[in-house]
Amino acid sequence: MPELSTQKPPEDSLADIVIDLSMAGLPATTAKTRRGNARRLRTAIVRAGSQQIGRLTAAMEHAAEAAAGTTTPGPEDTHDPFRLVPRWHFAMLNDTERNEALARAIQEIVRPGDLVLDIGAGAGLLAMLAARAGAAKVISCEVNPLVAEIARQVVTAHGLSDVVTVVPTYSYNLQIGRELSRPADVILSEIVDCGLIGEGILPTMRDARTRLLAPGGRLLPGRARIYGALCESEAIHRLNRVDTALGFDVSLMNVVATAGHHPVRLSTWPHTLLTETAELAEFAFADGPLDEGSAKIALPVQRAGVAHGVVAWFAMDLTPTVTLRNDPGNPGSHWMQAYIPFDQPRHLAAGEVHEFTLRWSDTQLRTA
Repeated sequence: MPELSTQKPPEDSLADIVIDLSMAGLPATTAKTRRGNARRLRTAIVRAGSQQIGRLTAAMEHAAEAAAGTTTPGPEDTHDPFRLVPRWHFAMLNDTERNEALARAIQEIVRPGDLVLDIGAGAGLLAMLAARAGAAKVISCEVNPLVAEIARQVVTAHGLSDVVTVVPTYSYNLQIGRELSRPADVILSEIVDCGLIGEGILPTMRDARTRLLAPGGRLLPGRARIYGALCESEAIHRLNRVDTALGFDVSLMNVVATAGHHPVRLSTWPHTLLTETAELAEFAFADGPLDEGSAKIALPVQRAGVAHGVVAWFAMDLTPTVTLRNDPGNPGSHWMQAYIPFDQPRHLAAGEVHEFTLRWSDTQLRTA
């Protein structure tokens, strides 16, 4: 295992990042001009956010009308509910390996008569699996109100509404004696992305195990590990960075590049792994530290090359006998791999040991 630190990594706001990068990246100008450009970029962030809120509001109204049968989407309909419900829900629900692993794990962990808390209802699959495993009551929370209503209707259609209650809220808002009659015997939560932590499983479990889990209660997943290797891939690097286009310097676009991890299907792109796979971090959801932190990583370089970043994936133990993985050798998983870029490419020689720091916030993996 790498050396671990629970020190909170520095977190910069997008506006601060924009200011820093724009002032550093612009050609020779006066300080006044640079500050003006930074202010305009900050204003543009606010405008873009407001515009997105308007789109989401229109999409939500249209989705409600469509669900009520009062409107029919046309071929040029721009009110796409996808703006409200990410398309990955479909790939996730069609992932047979994932579904069958969850079914086995829930059958193993849920006991007849249990009170189960399901965090992140989605379409209601985990809640219904818990009901099928014998749970007396399942409280399933889902922050997206449209997805929560879909889950409620799916649960009702399967005749399970007497067991499963869908609550449209964050788990942080749940209270014992209100939504939950008592602390839960089991907490289920599969809110993970390609890099494990991107959907907030660390703060979610940190809170839920403290406030909402009965003494001796069970968590799913129980543990998870992040693995990775140094990766050379100009193609992947260019998915998130740009310098010139047709002779024009457009590198200012890099102020909105993703600083942390983002999904890539490694097999899609030309690449070379410069090191062997190594374990980068481990999280024990029941009793381990789930705070923001970092790990010092030292990897022996097997092949000389230019490391553009780290490619990473997880192995998630739903129970001691059921594990889900999204490694590059498992192309059937709907989860891609996580690519964690370096600020600048690093030229490496075979035989050296390359050191870097992996940092994690509540939702992001970054390198330093």
